[in-house]
Amino acid sequence: MSIAHAIFAAGCFWGVQATFDSVPGVVATEVGYTGGEMHMPTYQEVSTGQTGHAEAIDISYDPEKISYKELLEVFFNAHDPTTKNRQGLDIGPQYRSAVFYIGDEQKKEAESMIEKINQSGRYKNPVVTEVVPAGRFYPAEGYHQKYLKKRGKKSCSVILSEEEEEESGGEEIWRNRLSAEQYRVLREKGTERPFSGKYLHNKADGTYVCGACGNPIFASSSKFDSGSGWPSFDRAISGSVKLTEDNSHGMKRIEVSCAKCGSHLGHVFPDGPTETGNRFCINSVSMDFKAKK
Repeated sequence: MSIAHAIFAAGCFWGVQATFDSVPGVVATEVGYTGGEMHMPTYQEVSTGQTGHAEAIDISYDPEKISYKELLEVFFNAHDPTTKNRQGLDIGPQYRSAVFYIGDEQKKEAESMIEKINQSGRYKNPVVTEVVPAGRFYPAEGYHQKYLKKRGKKSCSVILSEEEEEESGGEEIWRNRLSAEQYRVLREKGTERPFSGKYLHNKADGTYVCGACGNPIFASSSKFDSGSGWPSFDRAISGSVKLTEDNSHGMKRIEVSCAKCGSHLGHVFPDGPTETGNRFCINSVSMDFKAKK
C-alpha cells in the first residue's frame, strides 16, 4: 500500500483530527505544530501566538482509496476558511486556516479549489486560507493526540449554541460564512421561490448536506419529484435533522432543521408517496450536493 501525506491547519486541532479520523482512506493522523520558526515548540508556547506555528494535522492516506482533492473537500467543509486567524471562539495566528502543500500538484489542487469556492458565492467573504510549502512538522504532546476520542467525544465544533451566539456575537460568523440568500433561508428561516432551486431537477447519485455546516442530511435515493416546486425527499439520514412544531404565518407545520447547527432546511408533510408517508420539502439553497465518486 502506497501512503501519501497531507498537512492542514483549520483551528483547534482536536476537532480537525476527529473529523479526518472518520474519513475512509485515511490511514493515520497526528496533530502538531508547523509554519513557524521556533524549534521544538510546546503547546504553551504555540498558544501565545508568538511562535508563528499553527495547530495542524499530518494526515497519512491511501491515494487508491481517497484523493488529495477529496481531502481538501473535507478540510474546507470542516471549518470556516474566510475568517483570518480565527475559528469560533479560538482567536490567534495559531488557529489560522492553511494548506501546507507537499509538491506542486498539491499546491495546484489547493489553489484551484479556493478559486472554485470563491466563484461559487458560498461565502460572503473571500477565502483567506494560506497555501504555503510544508516545513518541519513538530508532533504535539501525547495528551493532545486523539484528544476527543479519549474523552468519548466526536467533535469540538466551532458551531455555537444559541446561548453562546448571544454572548459572543456568533451569529456574525454565519453572516460572514453564508451568502445573503443562504443566510436569509438557513438562519432567518426564509423560503426560496418555488421552481427556482438549483437541485429541484437534480437526479445525480450522491448525498445532500447542510449548506451551513456540511452535515449529511439526505441521500439521493430518497429524493422524488413531488411537483411542489422544491426538492422533496421521503426520509432523512438517521439523526441528521431535527423536527419542530412551527405555527408561524397562521399555519401548523413541522419545521426541518439541521441537527448539527440548527439551520433551517424546510418543512416535512405527511403526504409522501412512499411507505414512510413523509414529504420533506427542502430549500435548494439550504443544501450542497456531494456527488458519488
